[in-house]
Amino acid sequence: MCGIAGLFAYRDDAPPVDRRRLARMHDVLAPRGPDGEGLWFSDDERLAFAHRRLAIIDLGESGAQPMATADGRYTIVFNGEIYNYRELRDALIADGAIFASDSDTEVLLHLYRRKGKEMVRDLRGMFAFALWDSEEQGLFLTRDPYGIKPLYFADDGKTVAVASQVRALLAGGGIDTDPNPAGHAGFFLFGSVPEPHTLYRGIQALPAGSTMWIDRSGAGQAWQWFDISRELAGAASAPLDRGALNEALRDSVRHHLIADVPVGLFLSSGLDSSTLVALASEQATASLRTVTLGFDAYRGAPDDEVPLAEKIAAAYGTEHQTRWMDASAFREGAGALFAAMDQPSIDGVNAYFVSKATREAGLKVAISGLGGDELFGGYEDFTQIPKLVGTLSPFRYAPWLGRAFRTIAAPVAGSIASPKFAGLIEYGTGYGDAFLLRRALFMPWELPRLMDPAMARDGLELLDVRTRLAQTAGVPRTPHAKLTALESAWYMRNQLLRDADWAGMAHSLEIRVPLVDVALLRAVAPMIQGPNPPAKGDMAASPSRPLPDAVLKRPKTGFSVPVREWLGTESGQPAERGLRGWARLVHGRLWAGADITA
Repeated sequence: MCGIAGLFAYRDDAPPVDRRRLARMHDVLAPRGPDGEGLWFSDDERLAFAHRRLAIIDLGESGAQPMATADGRYTIVFNGEIYNYRELRDALIADGAIFASDSDTEVLLHLYRRKGKEMVRDLRGMFAFALWDSEEQGLFLTRDPYGIKPLYFADDGKTVAVASQVRALLAGGGIDTDPNPAGHAGFFLFGSVPEPHTLYRGIQALPAGSTMWIDRSGAGQAWQWFDISRELAGAASAPLDRGALNEALRDSVRHHLIADVPVGLFLSSGLDSSTLVALASEQATASLRTVTLGFDAYRGAPDDEVPLAEKIAAAYGTEHQTRWMDASAFREGAGALFAAMDQPSIDGVNAYFVSKATREAGLKVAISGLGGDELFGGYEDFTQIPKLVGTLSPFRYAPWLGRAFRTIAAPVAGSIASPKFAGLIEYGTGYGDAFLLRRALFMPWELPRLMDPAMARDGLELLDVRTRLAQTAGVPRTPHAKLTALESAWYMRNQLLRDADWAGMAHSLEIRVPLVDVALLRAVAPMIQGPNPPAKGDMAASPSRPLPDAVLKRPKTGFSVPVREWLGTESGQPAERGLRGWARLVHGRLWAGADITA
């Protein structure tokens, strides 16, 4: 797990790479990698890489980056972990490759030599990397299938800059920082910025599951080699197979425990993290370490997860720490939190502070239960949206009626109910629209009151969010599969996974997510497309030693952080309105460009 940056002056009339620009980018990435750093420049100074290292695998100098092949043809900077690198390494050695290290980074170099861009299909893990081919004079970029690891780029027509964070590109300079209407509109819609957009016109995210080739003729189109909707749709329907499910979960946890440093776990009282602790306890070769973050505001209340988390830790014999947090700690840390938040998000507060506590406990790697709700239908969406679509689907044949109802109801809906009520008929007839109705922070018709109206209009047009959501939901066949695709490709990717990256890396902590794993998805996809898709209870039944009854019988509750109480706002305020106010605050703190508000 690391921070990477690079500059490629690809046009003949471009000046050589600016060393000071690279140094500024490199400095911003320092928290991502306190264990080592490296810079590399090509002989003609048209290409340069920078790397910050958090040493997890092959801790010695042999694993340092930037890393090159013995003949100097290929050079790489890599952020992430390849969990099947040992199997890949063995196969490459059998094919004649000679290794100088035990690192997964070197596996990438040899694998690219063998297979070119198709090598990405062999990788199991979370990754973003840039690889330079000196013979072809081209730069190869790629990201993992789910988009666990970020990669951003900025292209001015002569030089392309790449980095793990938006802030690193901004620090380097030479970026078009005019507001990107789609990024700002997308944030107010979802509470996070949907990729490939950012808040800035000149910066884009390389889409998840994509590669890009850049040579002296410029950047080519991104090639999407993985799409979760197509992956689900391509799976044959199969009944629930608990044995296969259990083995797939164990296999994922086993791979995510691979490291040359201790691996800990975030532990709440929910099914996801509890299941992972139980499964890890079956396979760990050393004492497991778990960390729970408790909030003073919830002590003794139903939202207090600490007592049950401590019971789970005791049941599985982990070395457990509970760290408590109060309003003063939030206020003292709020400035650092906003400084670390690479793109605006209404979430991430818990991830930031539990990462801080975990790093202070001496860990460099922590496993998170993120992804269980998306795969196993843990959200209310999985029951509510199919019912809504089933009830309102006849209205899709009269779209004018939904628009008319929204036009009439929108001016008063917010004062008597949720503003979303006005869009119930218009947005309740299809899975993509219903997902937007469920997940949106502000609905599209509200944006002209939040932003400059012309910018809101341009942003919505660029996003084309209803079409894109319909495409995500349109390929998978079953309701569960449609919602797995929507939740994974939108909410999880653009908010939860991105938050886990910036929040963990702010404290030099690697966060691993065994429930966000392509091998697990492929094992479970036929069951998701089947008549009785696996639920959270099926996942929770996978450990050999059953979870405590108190965990299994605990009703589903969303994890909450007392942000409103810490900010001094009215705690009795409806949650939706509280989030909308928090969104305005976050946006205001992170956007330092032109005034885009109406």
